[in-house]
Amino acid sequence: MDTDERRSGVRATSYANVPRQLWVEEPAVSRRMADPVRTAAVRAVIIASLTMIQGMVAFLCTLTGAWLAFPMVLSSVGSTVVATWAVLDVWVTRQVWNQRNGVVSIPSSTARQLRRERRRVRRTARAAARRAERIRRGGSGRLSQA
Repeated sequence: MDTDERRSGVRATSYANVPRQLWVEEPAVSRRMADPVRTAAVRAVIIASLTMIQGMVAFLCTLTGAWLAFPMVLSSVGSTVVATWAVLDVWVTRQVWNQRNGVVSIPSSTARQLRRERRRVRRTARAAARRAERIRRGGSGRLSQA
C-alpha cells in the first residue's frame, strides 16, 4: 500500500469501476435568446471583430509607413459606423421581439388572468344572447305548425 492510500483508507483500484462524466448538466440561469435576436447578435460580433482586426491592420500599416495605411484608416472608420449599426440592430431586434411576443412571466401574469376572466364573461354573455334569440324565434305567435 502507498502512503496516500494508507492515510485515506481507500485503495486506488476501487475507483476503477466508477464511470466519470465529462461534464455535468446545470440548469440555465437565464432563458435562451430568441432566434432573430441571436442572429443579430452573431452578426454584430462578427462585424465588430472584423472591424477590430481592420483597425489593427490600419494601425500597423501606419507605423510601417505602407501605402495601404490611408485606405485602411478610411475603411476602418466606415467599418466602425457599420459595427455601431449592427450593435444597435441587436438592441432594436430585441425590443421588437419583446413587444411582439410579450414578456413571459412565471407564474402567469395578472394581465393574462384578467384576459381569461374577460373572455369567460364575453362567452357567457354570447351564450345568454343566443338562448334569448332562440326563445324569441321559437315563440312567433303561432299555436302549431301542423
